[in-house]
Amino acid sequence: MFRIDRASNGGQVNTEGPTTQPPQPSWSQNATLPDATPNPETPAGSRAMTESESLLRNIKEGVLSGFVGHGTVLSGEATFKGMLRVDGHLSGRISSQEGTLIVSNNGQVDANVEVAVAQVYGTVTGDIIASKRIELGRAASVTGNIQTPALVIEQGAIFEGTCRMLQFKESTDKQHKEETSKFSSSNVPAKNDPVDLLNISAIAS
Repeated sequence: MFRIDRASNGGQVNTEGPTTQPPQPSWSQNATLPDATPNPETPAGSRAMTESESLLRNIKEGVLSGFVGHGTVLSGEATFKGMLRVDGHLSGRISSQEGTLIVSNNGQVDANVEVAVAQVYGTVTGDIIASKRIELGRAASVTGNIQTPALVIEQGAIFEGTCRMLQFKESTDKQHKEETSKFSSSNVPAKNDPVDLLNISAIAS
């Protein structure tokens, strides 16, 4: 509380008692406050969204023919066409002549694998034979022997086993056909060609 007395000397104002000043804000009125709204476009959120959208797109387009979800445990023989993605646990045997096997970061495969393309980002225990290529991501862990004509290993991947580099199946088949054709044309006489009896008798004697 304070009291105001008007004196006769020019109307000056005297105050008695303590005076209090209203608190001043420590920030300016023109300053902008930080946005407390969470940003949905965080790296983890955006990555999860991208993986989910990619998975849904592959399912709708029919590219993904098989999917083992996270927390799912399957045991047996899996034969597929197109693409098989493993986010859970799959054990047994996996085979596909032209298919692609994808083992995600959380995926675990305890099986012998024989596919065209194997993309491993999780854990695989078993032998892998890929007719086209094998890709090991930075979080991949493979224990077993692998055979493939093309191998890609990112830094950080763990591979324990032996590796055998193969030739592409197409080039191998073509080379085999060329060698067979060359051998048959050079060593086998034509049907109407006369046989050299002199050479035969000389060899016999």
